[in-house]
Amino acid sequence: MNIKEILAERVVAAMVAAGLPEDTNPAVSLSSRPNFGDYQANGVMGAAKKLKTNPRELATKVVENLDLDGIAEKVELAGPGFINIHLDQSWLAAQLANIRGDEKLGVAQRGSEGQAKAQNVVVDYSAPNLAKEMHVGHLRSTIIGDAVVRALEFRGDKVIRQNHMGDWGTQFGMLLAHLSDKLSTNEVAETALADLENFYREAKIRFDDEEGFADRARDFVVKLQGGDKDCLVLWKLFIDISIKHSEDIYEKLNVTLTRDDIMGESAYNPDLPKVIDELMAKNIAVEDQGARVVFIEEMANKNGDPSVFIVQKSGGGYLYATTDLSACRYRSGELNADRIIIFTDARQALHFQQVEMVARKAGFLPERVGYDHCPFGMMMGDDGKPFKTRTGGTIKLAELLDEAVSRASDLIAEKNPDYSPEKLSEIAEKVGIGAVKFADLSKNRTSDYIFNWKTMLSFEGATAPYLQYAYSRIQSIFTKAEFDTNSTGVISIVEPQEKALALKLLQLEDVIDAVISECTPNLLCNYLYELASLYMTFYEACPILKDGISDDVKQSRLALCALISDTLKQGLDILGIEVMERM
Repeated sequence: MNIKEILAERVVAAMVAAGLPEDTNPAVSLSSRPNFGDYQANGVMGAAKKLKTNPRELATKVVENLDLDGIAEKVELAGPGFINIHLDQSWLAAQLANIRGDEKLGVAQRGSEGQAKAQNVVVDYSAPNLAKEMHVGHLRSTIIGDAVVRALEFRGDKVIRQNHMGDWGTQFGMLLAHLSDKLSTNEVAETALADLENFYREAKIRFDDEEGFADRARDFVVKLQGGDKDCLVLWKLFIDISIKHSEDIYEKLNVTLTRDDIMGESAYNPDLPKVIDELMAKNIAVEDQGARVVFIEEMANKNGDPSVFIVQKSGGGYLYATTDLSACRYRSGELNADRIIIFTDARQALHFQQVEMVARKAGFLPERVGYDHCPFGMMMGDDGKPFKTRTGGTIKLAELLDEAVSRASDLIAEKNPDYSPEKLSEIAEKVGIGAVKFADLSKNRTSDYIFNWKTMLSFEGATAPYLQYAYSRIQSIFTKAEFDTNSTGVISIVEPQEKALALKLLQLEDVIDAVISECTPNLLCNYLYELASLYMTFYEACPILKDGISDDVKQSRLALCALISDTLKQGLDILGIEVMERM
């Protein structure tokens, strides 16, 4: 259900009837203030400028031809040619009735009648390095990517998740040599790799300080790249246990990535020589000081020097550049992507600009395929520097999430000392993890943000606990009223607070589309916070269970609450945040 599209269609028809071209932009948008109506059509201003005619006179003709019978209770002209549309409350109520009981809450599905074709979207996110445990630097890619994936699927697109894990490279020689030694002393692999950070640290110390170890590590690299069977067995053992570490984090974070979504860097190895051969054959790459390089003239600096993109080292080794070019070819060809989305931190923005430019030239990325690198800012500490431990070390993501649950448990136990340990644990898990996710997702993707426990766990303001509480509060009303949420109660829109809620509920499709288009889950966070805030205002102004309220009014308001409840739950689910009946 998309009000903006319905109004735009009617306004365009009126513009054509007034003598304007069919492709005139109606510029329909939400009004910034209630006294300007619910929606505005401002396209006449631009059209009048092009035609060099009086905008007020043109707008008058458009309004005369504008058929909004049954949709708008009033249409008025304002200023030099703005058209203000005040929607009819009965019509709004009818639209709400149409979406009650719809599991998609009125959000039309891609490929259905009147909708764009469903797209095949490949989304590359999370991408931890399997040589180390996931740390806080992996949080944003993982949860922003997962929220966008869920939004795409909710709208009806087909999503192929690609977890581009770092499972290859020279560092693995060092790690495999160390693991080999551990196993030779009858230590069990699972035990040896229980703490990946410590294992990596031990191996690095040996590599730097132990005589002969670095040479053994390099031998392992050669064996691994050469396909040595014994070495590959050892490597697969390391990878399997490392992946389990990531899977535990995904489960705790309520993220939809699975082992089947992993497409490690190693998977592209057989294709890398072909990538280089093709770049050389097409004169896109040239040999320079023994290396294979692409000089990108289109990205030249102010002195006219082209951007340098190395695709093969002088010693014959491959780089991230080579792997990412191969990934472009695989995703557009084998996976038949219509759109590719990649989430990494902003420091890799130049790299992916170069990848796209070269992949387009080489034909690895046809023009029909969209390619969106979506960079994000850093998580910062109170000191404005990247979030670290007090000693300056990297914070493990598992430890951060455990602390979130612990803090949430203390907070909830203080408010509800009667909860059983089991109930407290269940709620604390949802509140703690939800708080961390919402605090991150609610920020503009491209901005850095300050990590603050007190703010994110607050039950006031734009936080997950506030939204979770709003949801559970509605459930308590249903319990007290003995209300069946599946009932077909008629919704009536009478009070201004009810109308404000109706308008907000009917904007969900627009919000989801914006999230998908710009890969910005913060827009959905803002929407849900505004919806919950409007609900709180409605609850104060429009009594539901109070004596003297007629049954018709009571049932109408309960039915409206049911839609609010469903929308909050669905919206939070897209963000990967769970709700509970009672907090």
